Amino acid sequence: MNYISDENHEIRRVGVLGAAGRMGRAVCETVAAAPDLDLVAAVDQRMGAAEVAGLEISPSLDRLLSANLDVVVDFTVADATRVNLPLLAEVGAHVVVGTSGLSDNDVATLNPLFASSACLIVPNFAIGAVLMQRFAELAAPWFETAEIIELHHDEKVDAPSGTALATAERMAMSSDNWASDPTEKETFAGVRGGIGPGGIRIHAVRMKGMVAHQEVVLGTTGQTLTIRHDAIDRSSFMPGVVLAIRGVGGIGCVVGLDALLGL
Repeated sequence: MNYISDENHEIRRVGVLGAAGRMGRAVCETVAAAPDLDLVAAVDQRMGAAEVAGLEISPSLDRLLSANLDVVVDFTVADATRVNLPLLAEVGAHVVVGTSGLSDNDVATLNPLFASSACLIVPNFAIGAVLMQRFAELAAPWFETAEIIELHHDEKVDAPSGTALATAERMAMSSDNWASDPTEKETFAGVRGGIGPGGIRIHAVRMKGMVAHQEVVLGTTGQTLTIRHDAIDRSSFMPGVVLAIRGVGGIGCVVGLDALLGL
């Protein structure tokens, strides 16, 4: 998929917050390569002088606040995002957030602050992962049992993944007619996984060599359906980042890429 489009999009001035991290650097390089996006500021508050995509990384948020930006992409951490987003809202910048760990309460708190711009919070930028969640939601009412297996790299410290949890939440909202678990004895505690929303079991794997993978397995009489998505490289997130930068607009906070994909 060619996510650096030659289509005639309006040029958007973009700044990246958290630019020194792996994802931040990838975003900077992708934005710099897109003909309809202009990388004008790169900020990382955790470090001093450095460079990415031919641009000096500044340690000061003032670089973003004074740059007359159309969109800021935030790939920091939740605590920093909670501090920085109100300041970005004050200057009227649209913000695309890739930070994990923001709660529903955070979204409710941020929403009224974005009265003249938009904040798009994206738990997963992989377009295939967003479609996987939607497919699982559509399939749920037609099956009696379902389990989720998520597999990630060995540096991921939280479990289950936000994508797995969100998938279970969407499936539970789509159907509450799940068969009971027949398990009466576990030889090892937790071998059946954790009980997620709607009683849907979630299993988490952490392993070297993986990036981000998820299977949703659904079953009913005489048949099973497996929906799987594999992100085999972090470049898989860049099409969703570009889509978000191009599409963010309006006012208030929105969660997920669904609307931009017409879902």
